[in-house]
Amino acid sequence: MGTPEIVVMRQKIHGLSAETYAAALQEELPEREIAIAETPTEEQALLKDARIVTGFTISESQLEQAENLELFACIYAGTGHLPMELLNEHDVAVTNASGVHGPNIAEYVIGSLIMQARDFPRAMRQQNEHVWRSFETRELQDSTVVIAGLGAIGTAICERLEPFGVKTVGVRYSPEKGGPTDEVYGFDEIHTAVRDAEYLVLACPLTDATEGLIDADVFLTMPSNTVLVNIARGPVVDADALVSALRSNRIAGAVLDVTDPEPLPPGHPLWDFNNVQITPHNAGHTPYYYDRLSEILKTNVEALEDGTELQNRVN
Repeated sequence: MGTPEIVVMRQKIHGLSAETYAAALQEELPEREIAIAETPTEEQALLKDARIVTGFTISESQLEQAENLELFACIYAGTGHLPMELLNEHDVAVTNASGVHGPNIAEYVIGSLIMQARDFPRAMRQQNEHVWRSFETRELQDSTVVIAGLGAIGTAICERLEPFGVKTVGVRYSPEKGGPTDEVYGFDEIHTAVRDAEYLVLACPLTDATEGLIDADVFLTMPSNTVLVNIARGPVVDADALVSALRSNRIAGAVLDVTDPEPLPPGHPLWDFNNVQITPHNAGHTPYYYDRLSEILKTNVEALEDGTELQNRVN
């Protein structure tokens, strides 16, 4: 075996092994030398000559060892944890996994909306109690769905909502760019965006502009039949304000894949609401994660050779 061109770090994601990632890469790039660093010693040896490294993060000391590194392909969409200044100083391009989560998280959201509209949680409670009793539901059709965040995930959600005949309202940093939704507002116009919302889906990154975006005041603006779905980050929502809104029936319910704090402590009041469904930051799980990630890296290996623009470059 020659010097590997691509090094897969030891880090894992969603319970999927680095070996699975390396196998997916090898299938996409059969002519390339790909190596897995299984121990710290192997990482140190492999980093010295690698042109491309892929993993969750790379430390300052590892970066110093990677003398020939041209591309660090992060396996997460978020890159705020990376030493970006050092990577820039070393002239290393950085890409992320943006778009990998689109299909699976969009499915989670669509399922959440239908679950709430048809009140499946009540049906399951009645089944557990052996109660046969009819109850009122509503339809997703003709409802207004607000999507805060129109990146790859927000766009995927919007595309999958099209067959349901809903009105979509988008919220993004640059509303002048438009988007796939029927209407688009800026984050500073959140009150206008949610005033008619029957469903509010949070799909935005956590930034200074979005931390605490959904606070007590916004809960007052949105209709009392609004359902909140958060697949963004927990701190986008003021947790105390959410609990207060639920206790006061100021919103109809919530589906939370992320919380603040996270993990959610056993005694937290959010666990005890019948109209709140909680999943353990699991919306992003998919058995196809590494397959999609490998397709991005294949594109970028070719782009490096051709001197063309890298997909998902963040620096």
